[in-house]
Amino acid sequence: MKTFTTVAFVASVLANVAHSHYIFEYLTANGQEGAAYQNIRKNTNYNSPVTDLASPDLRCNVGGASGADTTVVSVAAGGSITFTADVAVYHQGPVSFYMTKVADATKADGSTPWFKIKEIGPTFSGGSATWDLSKTYSVTLPSCLAAGDYLVRIEQLAIHNPGGTPQFYVSCAQVKLTGGGSSSPSPTVAIPGHIKATDPGYTANIYSNFHSYTVPGPKVWTC
Repeated sequence: MKTFTTVAFVASVLANVAHSHYIFEYLTANGQEGAAYQNIRKNTNYNSPVTDLASPDLRCNVGGASGADTTVVSVAAGGSITFTADVAVYHQGPVSFYMTKVADATKADGSTPWFKIKEIGPTFSGGSATWDLSKTYSVTLPSCLAAGDYLVRIEQLAIHNPGGTPQFYVSCAQVKLTGGGSSSPSPTVAIPGHIKATDPGYTANIYSNFHSYTVPGPKVWTC
């Protein structure tokens, strides 16, 4: 009986590890970290990834199509916000930040045009690549953007399993931008549709002849 209990316990631990991932659930704005899902839309798939390139869940994760129960935080244009995960990211892959202007951040479904404001790829040195595997990632909201409601989206694309299906870990924050200007971001993309299955950054084998990398998606827009 003791042996069976031990084996069962180990199997349970291994099963939990196999299904354990990470999710961005905290947002720091104006120097204050909010509670879990206070300013970030709560998903309904725990910390599992989205893997379907055609799914609307790529926008703000499973269950994140609306944010009626999520607070909108005011941030001045040019200010910085930080997304924090429950545990540090441990799957290799790039991090990107997107924004979309919406009429009401609590009601928007993310079908409006998105633009990329930052991307973090690997650094190469001595024939090897280093990825930014962190628990927190920060981004500056462009100072020239028009004031109003926005969804701010973080996307970590895990490409650690060549030949397997890449995994998207995404969360959306609800932000009311204050101040700002009147610039029109370009290019804009639809999500889903911002990444194609043939994109080199989506299909890259990071373990074989890996000497350069292009983060998939549109180019980063700056003021």
